[in-house]
Formats: sequence, C-alpha cells, structure tokens
Amino acid sequence: MILRKKTTIKMLGVTLLAVILLLLVAGCTESTKGVVETPRKTELEINENMITDMAGRKILLPEKTEKIFSLDPVGTIMLYTLCPEKILGWNYELSEMEKYYILPEYKDLPNLGGAGNNPPNAEEILKLKPDIIIYVTSINETNISMAEQFQNELNIPVVILDGDIKRTADTYAMLGKITGEEARAENLYAYINETIQETEEKTKSIPKNKKIRVYYAEGKDGLETDPRGSDHVQVLDMVGGINVAEVSKIEGSGRLKVSLEQLLNWNPDLIIAWADDRGGYYSNIFKDESWSGISAVKNGEVYEIPNFPFSWFDRPPSVNRILGLRWLGNLLYPEVFDYDIKKEVRYFYEQFYHYKLTEEELEQLVNTSTRS
Repeated sequence: MILRKKTTIKMLGVTLLAVILLLLVAGCTESTKGVVETPRKTELEINENMITDMAGRKILLPEKTEKIFSLDPVGTIMLYTLCPEKILGWNYELSEMEKYYILPEYKDLPNLGGAGNNPPNAEEILKLKPDIIIYVTSINETNISMAEQFQNELNIPVVILDGDIKRTADTYAMLGKITGEEARAENLYAYINETIQETEEKTKSIPKNKKIRVYYAEGKDGLETDPRGSDHVQVLDMVGGINVAEVSKIEGSGRLKVSLEQLLNWNPDLIIAWADDRGGYYSNIFKDESWSGISAVKNGEVYEIPNFPFSWFDRPPSVNRILGLRWLGNLLYPEVFDYDIKKEVRYFYEQFYHYKLTEEELEQLVNTSTRS
C-alpha cells in the first residue's frame, strides 16, 4: 500500500511537471510569435510600399494611391492617359479646343498651377488631399531640390520621374507601379518603346546628304524658335531632321527670337509651324511676301503642327511627342517612316486620350499637317 501510494504521488508529480512545461512552452511560443512575426510583417509592408524613384530617392508610398497631383503638365498628361480617374486637377486653364478631346468628367477639373510662371498652389492642393504627388522633369539637382521642398512642406510623398522622351516608356512603367495600373501601363509602355526603337532604327538608314533642313516657326509672327539642343526639338532630332536654327541656347529660357534675315539665310527645305488656333503664323506664311523667297515656302513645304488636345511636337513635352515621332518622321521621310498616318493618329487618340475620332475630326487634324 505504501509503495503504491508513493508511486501514485510520483506519477502525479511527473504529470504536473509535464503540464507546467507544456504551458511554459506554449507561452514561449505565443510570446515568440508576438515578438518575431509582427516586425517581419511590418518590414514586409514597408518593402512592398518603398520604391526608388528615377532620381534615386527612396519614397514610401501610401497604402492606397487613389488621388494624384502632378507638379507639371508633362506628368498630368501622362496621368490622364493612364488613369484619368485619379488626377486631381490640371496645371493651367484648358482651352475649349483642348477640352473638346478630353473626357467630359475630367475637362473641368480645377487649375492647381504648375505651368509656366504659374507655380503650384500648395493651399489648394492640400485641400484636395492627394495621396501622392509626381514630378516629371529633367533629373538634376535643382529639380530634385524642388521636389524635396514640396515633399517637406506638404508632407506628401513626391516621386520624381524622368521627362526625357527616350525614357518615356520607363516613366510609364514606374507610373504603373505607383498607381497600381501595371497592366494598362504595360500596354502603353509597349507602344512607346516600339515607337522609339523603330524611330532610332529608321533614322540610322537616312543618308546624311538626304537629311532635310527644317525650321520650327513659333510665336505670332513665326520668328521665334527653339535652337539645336533644346528639349523642345527632340522629336526633330530623333527623326533625323536638321534644325536650321543656329542660335545659342540660353539656359532656363524658352523659345528664342530670330530675325527674318537669319531665317532667309538659313533657307530651310521645310517649315513646321504653330497652328493658327494656337496663335501661330501658319496661314500667314504663304501670304507674307517677305517669306516668299524661302525654299520651303516656294515649294509648298510648310505644315501646321496639330495642337489638340496637346501638340504633336512639343509643348507640353509629354507623351504627345510619341505620336509626333511617327507623324514628323513620315512627313520628312515617307519612304523610311512608311506609316499610314491616319491609322496611327486614330489608334493613338483612342489608346492614350480615350477618344474615338470621327472621319471629319481625323481629316481636320491631318489636313494641313501632312502631304496631300
């Protein structure tokens, strides 16, 4: 009896110890889960939302990106083509003709500044509570500093993207990640990338002695232009045209004034001009006797740059220039850039501007901008 009692007590002690150890182990396991798993989850979330923008800056994105503002028209146009429902406003007052090609629900969004001498309106931007701000521009210290300043003042992430035409496809890829529109961005990326690659390949095939000398006529009298090396003539450079404007580029300046004597001396083979409805000199070039001695005018090689909703050539220098590569390449060298321009224009407007052109609208766009 005594032996059995001792054995029973011993067994109860072992069982109790096992229960205590089991509880301790369970407690330690739960405690370990609390300490280890939470930091891992937090770290994972940060990694998923952390990006490196195109200026090399680390940016922590918000959980959702549903409202976006661009500090400049270049980025706003890109956002409109990719995800119009997410843009908060424009950077300037759209003209009635620009609005004509913009979807009704977005054409009257507020002007929040950011174009020309009209800086972004920080107070109005904050009222609309954007989740993120983008800045599509040249990557340099000045623009990086500006982005940092806005980010610090508004306490909203500012992502810098490259505005160079040759980086347009990469900029769309980054925008896709930022906006969560990867699939849509991939489609636009493919078209842009194909256009740029084709342009570079076709341009290489143009003999140097066959390259066409071009004057870009800007302003109300046609005697303003952008010189060689300007970002505003990248389309002309890329399709193998020769910019006749041999004037010095002034940093921080836009188009430059030139004299009629300079233009007569340059004697371009072809002229592309601001559209009449943009305040350009296109129609007057044929009427102005002082221009009549220029080879381009004598030969009828003067063309109007389509301007709506955005110029096919430069200002604002956004994705609209991708269509410009196909248009201007075909205009200068139709045997090399052998595109059906009407087909190209129709496709671009539908894919990028969400707009299906009628035959009449299409004809208006190409009537004075292409060879008959």
